[in-house]
Amino acid sequence: MFSIQIIAREKRKGFMAKSGFKGISRIDCPENKTVGWYVRVRLGNITKSKFVSDHKNGGKETALERAVEVRNQLEQQLGKPRTDWVIVGKNPRNQTGVVGVRRTAKKYKGKDGRVYVNEVYEVTWNAGREKRGRTSVSIAKYGEGSAFRRACAIRRQKEQQLYGDVVVSKWAESAAKILLHVE
Repeated sequence: MFSIQIIAREKRKGFMAKSGFKGISRIDCPENKTVGWYVRVRLGNITKSKFVSDHKNGGKETALERAVEVRNQLEQQLGKPRTDWVIVGKNPRNQTGVVGVRRTAKKYKGKDGRVYVNEVYEVTWNAGREKRGRTSVSIAKYGEGSAFRRACAIRRQKEQQLYGDVVVSKWAESAAKILLHVE
């Protein structure tokens, strides 16, 4: 039995891998000559990984620095912004085709006490570690296509605020869906 020691990200909220960097884990298995840092980047259904050896990179600290560089390169190849936040990918239940934008009916009570239903595009985003932001765009007020485009613009703006950049891989596929909603 090998004494493989993998230091991985803990499942509890707020904990990072013991390397201190997202997506970088330590592997110490001298029996297999596997001593170094394992870099793994995932976006959607695509996973890219690479092992950065201590021996080939001049020690543990320099190998960790190289592993961070490799991680950043892999994220760039996938179109994933450099952030320690979780990037949400595609969901088969999403009917609009744009992550964080969904078509729904909002119920509200009017001044007369009657319940009204308003068709909207609802936009959601992470507003902090344990907060969720939410707003909606009325279809009755703006029309189907315009409301959808406004909702997508809000979502994209929130991504830029949170991640510092838009998640290119998500918006490249979604552009066609946005254009289909033209009135």
